[in-house]
Formats: sequence, structure tokens, C-alpha cells
Amino acid sequence: MADHNELGKEGEKVAIEYLQKQGYTILQTNYVFQKAEIDIIAQQGEVLAIVEVKTRSTLDFGLPQDFVKPKKIQLLVKAINHYIEDNDLDAEARFDIIAIHKTGGNYNIEHLKDAFFHF
Repeated sequence: MADHNELGKEGEKVAIEYLQKQGYTILQTNYVFQKAEIDIIAQQGEVLAIVEVKTRSTLDFGLPQDFVKPKKIQLLVKAINHYIEDNDLDAEARFDIIAIHKTGGNYNIEHLKDAFFHF
């Protein structure tokens, strides 16, 4: 597996641990629908958090969250709509980004709630 794929998987594990410490229940990881993959579907209270995880080892090319493009957002919306219908859920959905910058052995985590409203 390429180094960037390993970094991405590592970032997802860090994000899951972070969310659990914040009181979220992880419902599913790597949920795939058509061309979309949702990294993490988590729940806190009555809210479903649809979480896109972006991990970078350098900020030379921009912040991790800058790499979530409109096309990706459209795919995520379609995928979560399918997930909610398929599981007959009645919950509010919120789209978050967890941006992780790894420097050495440390992870700087930024949790952007309702992130898609900032694009």
C-alpha cells in the first residue's frame, strides 16, 4: 500500500479514537455507496455525524480540509441519504471534517462541525 494510503488509514484510526473520547458512538466506517465512501458515520445524541477524515504530513499544499471538493460533497450527500433510508433512520445529519496534520509522532486534530456550510 502506498505511503499516503497508510497515512490515511492511520488518520481514520486516530479520528475514531478522538470521536469516541468525545462521546460519539461509531456506527460504521468506510461505508460505500456507488462512487462514494463515507469514512465514518457516528452518532452523538440524536445527531448523525458524517465524517470525512483528511490526513496530511505536510501543510505545504494547503490545509487538509481544503481537499474536500464540491464533487466529493455531492457524493457524500447521496451516500448518507441512501444509508438513512436503508437503515430507516429518523435523525438529523451533520457533515463534519476531521483534519489531521501529522508531524513526527504527533497528531494535530481539528474537528470542523457542519463543515460543508463553510465551502
